[in-house]
Amino acid sequence: MKKVVVGMSGGVDSSVAAYLLKKEGYEVIGLFMRNWDSTLNNDTNGNPNLDASICPQEQDYNDAKKVCEELDIPLHRVDFIKEYWDKVFTYFLEELKKGRTPNPDLMCNKYIKFDSFIKEARKLGADYIATGHYARTYGNRLLRGVDQNKDQSYFLAALTPNQLKDVLFPIGNLTKPEVRKIAEELNITTAHKKDSTGICFIGERHYQEFISNYLKPNPGDIVNVKTNEVIGRHKGLMNYTIGQRRNVGISGNEQRHFVCGKNVEKNILYVCFEDDNEYLYSDACLIEDLNFISPTTPTFCTAKFRYRGEDHAVSIEYLENNMAMVKYSGKAKAVTPGQACVLYLGEQCLGSGIIKEVYKNNEKLWYL
Repeated sequence: MKKVVVGMSGGVDSSVAAYLLKKEGYEVIGLFMRNWDSTLNNDTNGNPNLDASICPQEQDYNDAKKVCEELDIPLHRVDFIKEYWDKVFTYFLEELKKGRTPNPDLMCNKYIKFDSFIKEARKLGADYIATGHYARTYGNRLLRGVDQNKDQSYFLAALTPNQLKDVLFPIGNLTKPEVRKIAEELNITTAHKKDSTGICFIGERHYQEFISNYLKPNPGDIVNVKTNEVIGRHKGLMNYTIGQRRNVGISGNEQRHFVCGKNVEKNILYVCFEDDNEYLYSDACLIEDLNFISPTTPTFCTAKFRYRGEDHAVSIEYLENNMAMVKYSGKAKAVTPGQACVLYLGEQCLGSGIIKEVYKNNEKLWYL
């Protein structure tokens, strides 16, 4: 009997993944990863934030434990706190300092869930590992999940073929409603548990308050990108992302406005108004840290510039230093430095790069 170690997150997706594997005849072992020390979620005075009777991570562990009891499978718990801090959170802070918008989920998958986790699973004698991601594999290929609304291949695009070897995605062929239905029919504890959202190490806490514990806020001017007029004050560039339109900090103006750029050296946040939203659009971007899961490097394919973003037809020109210029057949909105450009060929996820610079009409956007 083949042994599978399943990453149990305490959510319904990993719960159903474990059930399906056991149903298929595998010997299933659960493994819960503790990636964050909840006492680090302090308030602005540096005191532990005890705004709940039990921290979300501990609740997740208790839920995972209960599910494993219901499925009659063993559960192990492992701490990756240091690894997460060194490989994911430090990266997150450094990207914010540069004025970029990082994607910690990609790094967590690359360095924790499909690296440290796999090594721990091998110690338990795993023939395979499995997670509750909405994605599929075919041989050494990574495919989108069947549920287009939940497909998570975007977050797996920084992995290597070797990391995907011996990996199973049991719910990749299911939709979220189908996963919920299975859990309900089995009366699993997590059947109706709300999906986790946002950045994992922040949880339900206020983003700006959390980040201020690690990066000192540096308020500055909000500038109309078209007129160069100062129209407000921002609370620190790390609190904003390109395309953002809520809680920007402009009072007394009812016209919709969007964050469209940052100048870290001058500490300026650029915004555009709805009538001038062309400042949000681009037709090319330079990507770095290229990673290919596919053995082929495409010249033409499609790309997503953010999770839940639309697919854009693109052409790719490969450059030195593991970089490439990606040109879109039409304009794309809010392409953001620091985010992933994920490449697809139909259902297949080919790989990814990190957006470094953004262009329009062959010129780098000066305000971004």
